[in-house]
Amino acid sequence: MINMHVYTSSYYCTIFLHLNMNKVYIAILFCSLATICKAQDTTQLIPPPDTLPMVLPKIDTPLRIVNLNPFFSVHVDSVISYRFQINKNPDSYFWFLRNAPVGIRINKDNGTFYFKADKAFFLSGKLKYDYDYKVVIGVQNLNDPTERVDTSFTVVFFNTEIIQSRVKPTVSGTIYIDEGETLSFKIMCEMGSFPIENVLTLTSGPIGTFTTVQQCGEEFKWTPTYDFVKETDSAKVKTVSLKFIGNTKFKLQDTVTLKVVVRNALNYPIAMEQYKYLLHDLNAYILKLKYTFIQLDKTIKKTKSTRTAFDLTAATSALTGTALATSKNEDTKRTGLILPSVGLVLTPLKEASAPTKNAEQNQATLLRSSIKRLVYVLQDNTLAGDKDPDLNTKTNRLKEEYKQSQMQLIDVPIEVTNSMTEEDLNKYFNSLKVNKKYRLNNKK
Repeated sequence: MINMHVYTSSYYCTIFLHLNMNKVYIAILFCSLATICKAQDTTQLIPPPDTLPMVLPKIDTPLRIVNLNPFFSVHVDSVISYRFQINKNPDSYFWFLRNAPVGIRINKDNGTFYFKADKAFFLSGKLKYDYDYKVVIGVQNLNDPTERVDTSFTVVFFNTEIIQSRVKPTVSGTIYIDEGETLSFKIMCEMGSFPIENVLTLTSGPIGTFTTVQQCGEEFKWTPTYDFVKETDSAKVKTVSLKFIGNTKFKLQDTVTLKVVVRNALNYPIAMEQYKYLLHDLNAYILKLKYTFIQLDKTIKKTKSTRTAFDLTAATSALTGTALATSKNEDTKRTGLILPSVGLVLTPLKEASAPTKNAEQNQATLLRSSIKRLVYVLQDNTLAGDKDPDLNTKTNRLKEEYKQSQMQLIDVPIEVTNSMTEEDLNKYFNSLKVNKKYRLNNKK
């Protein structure tokens, strides 16, 4: 089919031929027919406006992905296949991914995005549930590297089989501790479909200062004071309940309860100070007893020497008188008769001037036995190391012996003034002469 249109003007005319063959148009432009136009009438043939051909300039549109889906939600054990399209001929472009999770692929030729969400990816820890994975996708011209598009989309995996997260402390059941002993353990978490994001610590009552647990893996630490268990508490123990509540971002909770039994214990630092003070006082008391013993022993010794001198003088007088009485000299014989009477007179003088110190002797003997017993008790209740478990028992024994000795020696005058050193006192008290004097004699 051929359509011809003639346009005339005052000088030129243009002929258009349209050949409708397979939608191919052939136009013959600017054919000068000035002579023909001049020969025609002034009547002009004007074509309708909609039949005028328009020659549009070629416009290069930018490359873009026309069906980009910004978010994919994928169920476990399912398969996703999605084809991205562009606004140009795909034969000249290739596709690529960056920062893609494990298992996600894309066909570089046609832009088909493919992924099979195997459960093995999640059980092995390579992928996580309910986590936003940002995947960068790009398409680039094979002939022109500057013509490319980079964008991204998000993939989230979910599972309808919910595995609950659990709070797992490193201890379990009932825990027994003593006052002053530090309780320390960690709070671990067993991660399920939705991990535990925070942990809340609750106690059954006020327990003083302790380290709270707010996240999985943190440590709980608490040291009960020595006055935590009261005298009114049954069996000298106090029970405390500890609760650890784990929360996920969807407010799913898991609670673990621990029971802590606190037993009444000795305040070792204070008890140690009491033991040292008691030990100091007891040693000072023993030194006082030793000094008193020395004074009593000297008094007994002096009295004994005086009585011995009287006895020797009386015996000498009697013996001398007997010897002189046999003399032939009357004067000497008279003196011999008098001397035995002088010896007899010395006996009441001895008793009057140097009476027997029986009370002092008994007191000295009692003092020496008390000193020996206290020294033995001190040695027997010596502490075994820095943390002697029998510290309280040994302190009570020393107190009891100290009090008993004071009650036993209540009538003995304890000398406070002491001009002798501890070394001198011990040297005198442990001398062979004193040991021989006050030891027991076994007479058969």
